[in-house]
Amino acid sequence: MQYSADGQPDGTTTAQFPQPGFLASVFRDLGADPGPDPGPAATATTGASTGTGTTGDGAPEAEEPVAAQARAAALTHHRTLTVQAEHDRLADLLRRAALPVSAMDFESQLRRYEPRPYPADGPVAPAEAEPRWGDFAPAEPPAADPDAAPTRRLLDSGYQRELAQARLAHQRALREWRTRRAEAGSPAADESRRAHEEAEEARARAVREYNESLEECRRAYRLAEPAAVESLLERALAAAETATQDLPAPCRAVFRPLTRTAVLDLDLLPLDLVPSLTGYRLAPDGDIVPVPRPPADRATDYLRLVARLALRALQAADAVDTDEILAGVVLNGWLREPGGAEPLCLVSVDADRDALARTRLLPPAAPYEERDDEGVYADAEQDEALVRLRQLGAAVTPDPYARTGVEPAARAGAAVPAAPDLSANEFAQLVRDLLTRGGLAEWSVRLRGSAGLVATGEGSPGSALPGRWVVWASRGDAEVAAEEIRTLAEAVREESAERGLRLTTGRFADEALDLTAEESHRHIHLVDGDGVRELAMTHLGLPLAAGR
Repeated sequence: MQYSADGQPDGTTTAQFPQPGFLASVFRDLGADPGPDPGPAATATTGASTGTGTTGDGAPEAEEPVAAQARAAALTHHRTLTVQAEHDRLADLLRRAALPVSAMDFESQLRRYEPRPYPADGPVAPAEAEPRWGDFAPAEPPAADPDAAPTRRLLDSGYQRELAQARLAHQRALREWRTRRAEAGSPAADESRRAHEEAEEARARAVREYNESLEECRRAYRLAEPAAVESLLERALAAAETATQDLPAPCRAVFRPLTRTAVLDLDLLPLDLVPSLTGYRLAPDGDIVPVPRPPADRATDYLRLVARLALRALQAADAVDTDEILAGVVLNGWLREPGGAEPLCLVSVDADRDALARTRLLPPAAPYEERDDEGVYADAEQDEALVRLRQLGAAVTPDPYARTGVEPAARAGAAVPAAPDLSANEFAQLVRDLLTRGGLAEWSVRLRGSAGLVATGEGSPGSALPGRWVVWASRGDAEVAAEEIRTLAEAVREESAERGLRLTTGRFADEALDLTAEESHRHIHLVDGDGVRELAMTHLGLPLAAGR
């Protein structure tokens, strides 16, 4: 309403409209058509009534940039929240990947049969008594005067209602009892009970057959049959993966009876799972600019998750091996990218049983608690999972996003491995098994590397290898030169040993063979690749393929 000079309303109304810049932004946000231009007259009227409008030269008002800036700020905040949600998901995956896994041994897989009662039996015994009226009749209250005669309630309406309800309940119970007795002897009831008993017998037989097959697998596992060992390992690895079902990390197992070693191939997570941004910021010119994370931080976060997945797989394999069939475990983590590219090994672990027993793979509770000053992420040198993985001598890529791979400790190839297929621990275990079964006891490894080992041993006088020995074993295609034979002879003298053994999976040079024929080096014995394969068949009963 408009008012006159004396303060009275004059009957006219002035409409107040929003500012045109704000109104246009609302229409644009809603996706609606703002309608035709109201024209200069309307613009002038609106400007006069509201005190806003366009400038004299036709330039837009100052409110339009302010609204655009506000919308850009809101969008920046929304995108930053989305990035933060990705960081929170990664933190949750890190936490769940570090949870301990329960051992999937044979005892935990046994099934137990619990019979289910026939539904018609219920809790009542078959010889059910006929319902008695005395169990339903309402009780009379005691008389008000103890010396007076008992109170008669025949004319009491409340008593009559209780009496009628009790008679109805008694008749209903009696009718149900007679029905049950009649149905107990009916052909339909007998057939139903027979079907129930047959179903229970089938359930009990299925449980019994499953437990018998599981016991058969256990006997095969104790005999170190590859199929049984691999089946048990893959069950344990699949059970460990259930903690992070939203992050598939399948792991396959191959068992080599020759060295009693399991080779695990772990499929690693995609590289883009780790967030590449810390958020977004609004530039002074109004652009929304992404804020990238430092590449080293992103690589560290990826390796932290990889380390937890690798340790979880190692713990699952170690926990399930209750009969100590495995002498060691080799784990290779492979990055398999789409497009048919060659898989890239980013982490490789070669651990024997003693190393797995010394290392606490996963904590029993409260896994990997982060310090307050670290937040979700920690430095690679201080992260507990990576530290434990490196304690096992693992080879870890320095930068996964640069596609920098590592050499696998061993490859799960053919069923019959060759010497190059074996890891350093496998080769050391093979040499030890061959020589200890040949009579060389008190085995002590002095030096060990990827190419071989140096060890000492002592055989009893009546064995095939009597006295104290220095053993130098290596693998490779290069010929063993005469200089290495002289070096071994010096080591025999330094160790006060009686004999030396030079073992190689390759062959010896003619100069080395001629040197051992001399009187000064006759205490040095040589075993080439053919001799190693013959010893494997003789003492272990298992073949070793020729080197490739």
